[in-house]
Amino acid sequence: MTAQLSKKSEAWSARFSEPVSDLVKRYTASVFFDQRLAQFDIEGSLAHAEMLCATGIINQTDYTEIQRGMTQIRAEIDAGQFEWLLDLEDVHLNIEKRLTELVGDAGKRLHTGRSRNDQVATDIRLYLRAAIDDITALLQAFRLALLDLAEQHADTIMPGFTHMQVAQPITFGHHMLAYVEMFSRDAERMADCRKRVNRLPLGAAALAGTTFPIDRERVAKTLGFDAVCRNSLDAVSDRDFAIEFCAAAALVMTHISRMSEELVIWMSPRVGFIDIADRFCTGSSIMPQKKNPDVPELARGKTGRVNGHLIALLTLMKGQPLAYNKDNQEDKEPLFDTVDTLTDTLRIFADMATGITVKADTMRAAALQGFATATDLADYLVKKGLPFRDAHEAVARAVRTCVDRGCDLTDLTLDELRTFSGLVESDIFAVLTLEGSVAARDHIGGTAPNQVKAAIAHARQQLR
Repeated sequence: MTAQLSKKSEAWSARFSEPVSDLVKRYTASVFFDQRLAQFDIEGSLAHAEMLCATGIINQTDYTEIQRGMTQIRAEIDAGQFEWLLDLEDVHLNIEKRLTELVGDAGKRLHTGRSRNDQVATDIRLYLRAAIDDITALLQAFRLALLDLAEQHADTIMPGFTHMQVAQPITFGHHMLAYVEMFSRDAERMADCRKRVNRLPLGAAALAGTTFPIDRERVAKTLGFDAVCRNSLDAVSDRDFAIEFCAAAALVMTHISRMSEELVIWMSPRVGFIDIADRFCTGSSIMPQKKNPDVPELARGKTGRVNGHLIALLTLMKGQPLAYNKDNQEDKEPLFDTVDTLTDTLRIFADMATGITVKADTMRAAALQGFATATDLADYLVKKGLPFRDAHEAVARAVRTCVDRGCDLTDLTLDELRTFSGLVESDIFAVLTLEGSVAARDHIGGTAPNQVKAAIAHARQQLR
């Protein structure tokens, strides 16, 4: 539910001689957007309460009552019946206030040995850990979809480009595998980032730790953290893990954007390499013939949005002294939006990959343009004994002749080819075919169809 105004007193009202103004309440409140941490706040609070009971800081009756109250609060939130109060500022105080209403003094004892500073740091880590797990699964689904597409077109020849100029023939399957590699590195980065997310700040309290005999390792084990944060000052003020995640997310979106650029170009009627299923495209309000690739276009734009969130978090932290400062409230919206944007983008791209139709004939025709097999001719001469630089020059002269005549290398006769090098023999024409060109690059990482198929099999094995 939307946060409502309330006349209930703030948790620290005894310290102040006048109430906070309504304008300041709205300006400083985070309950409008940090409600999404509610289930993680409850999870962390229950682990904290269990530890308080196990160490004798609270009794079993209080712990049982806290469990009962949290169960009801969780149900109210799930049902959309929880009343979020603006006066209570954030998700933590709202839940604590409702708990106290439900179970009385037991609810007031829950906050023993902790602060909102270490509480929110714990909640964010729990939230981000779950988000990374979801994103990792989506990266896997996307790579599997790309592998399916690559497998269907392991033999489909297209032009490879450098500087957006035809360079050498490759296969479409090989091209898709380049993106599989990118997104595999992204998955590695997410897994590595998760290690640093998965450390428990709870127990650091406000900044210096607590005088109560708490057991931080017990809470860490209960919540599935790998370790505890070792310094209380750093524990409450660190947001490196959020910045690191946003950096990893920005790289994922950069790879999405690069792919989007190619999809947009390939779908243009002037290129015509692919078509994208109608469900991922839109029309024009004035031009009835249009079919616009809106999804990849929008993904390019959303990449800038995610990059901006990374810069926002870096800027947020750059001037903060230790320990916690109110500035850190501004970490949540960029982080939440990064998670949402990346999650939605990966989900839709995994689906969109299954809706790409490859126009193999158009790709092949394009690969026949721009002298794509010129390097093969140079390699052929080198294998015959000519130094590479001399071979390069001989082929350059042959290409120049073809440009002047408006023909391709394969249109030259054997005698004409021999004018550029006497080493050319009749076997040259097999070398200059598109199929011969791609098949010749038969090594790990090469574009030869059998290497593409082997790479696909290897990638599938890694994804199991």
